[in-house]
Amino acid sequence: MSNTRSNRLAGLLINGFFTVACLFIALPFILLIIVSVTSENSLVQNGYQFIPSEFSLEAYQIVLSKPESLLRGYGVTILITVVGTLISLLLTAMTAYPISRSDFRYNRPITFYIFFTILFNGGMIPFYILMTQYLHLKNTLAALIIPTVLSPFNILIMKGFLDKISKEIIESAKVDGSGEFRIFFRIIMPLSTPALATLGLFISFGYWNEWFYALLFVDNDKYVPLQLLLVRILSQIEFLANSPMAEAASRMQYANFPTLSVRMAMAILAGGPMLVIFPFFQKYFVKGITVGSLKG
Repeated sequence: MSNTRSNRLAGLLINGFFTVACLFIALPFILLIIVSVTSENSLVQNGYQFIPSEFSLEAYQIVLSKPESLLRGYGVTILITVVGTLISLLLTAMTAYPISRSDFRYNRPITFYIFFTILFNGGMIPFYILMTQYLHLKNTLAALIIPTVLSPFNILIMKGFLDKISKEIIESAKVDGSGEFRIFFRIIMPLSTPALATLGLFISFGYWNEWFYALLFVDNDKYVPLQLLLVRILSQIEFLANSPMAEAASRMQYANFPTLSVRMAMAILAGGPMLVIFPFFQKYFVKGITVGSLKG
């Protein structure tokens, strides 16, 4: 009887804790959506509210009034996300697999070298010179894909997962006459689906939110990804609304510009697609996190 009450109390505490945690996670996003459909006057007078006094879709009308640049940004972001994620997963798995094999002679030195690059790197200036003057990747889509295509952290996570695959499976395949490439693509890759799905989610989020390398290497508008486009639009809105150098008529015109709600609407449009994708990877994500834990 006592154990039953203790279990029930523990269940209530756990459920209560996770309910509060979920509210802390969900409420800011709900507020983001509500603010994006709130009128600018209501935001200025009352601040951010979960129940606004006046609804308005003006922010979305402004953002979508000329969708050409927005659609181009979506196209660039989707392209680098899909291509970059596929290439990154393949290279990560191909790098992690040899160093996970105990019969590979140089697995320890190479693992240490990969770990060493997490702690130290060449620095930003040599990296910029390498990308622009030696590889000539300025104003190319490759400049948005290559810098993050192979992460040492992801390699070590993948290695931790591959370490748990039974070596007898590999030996059996060898006895049946399979070569290394056949073993990797026909046995190791299918068994690594949870880890690949988890890493794929991390990598795709990274590419989707990419703006820093675009800021460094992209000047041509047709290669500007979505996140950098949003940064530029918000900067232009702030300039037009606040710059003392703007013409008086322009200042009056942009004085009532809905800057607050437009920010939130742009955030919704930029992050919304990834929120739709996440549920499809959720079961792999949980399994990959628990099985593919980092191992030294």
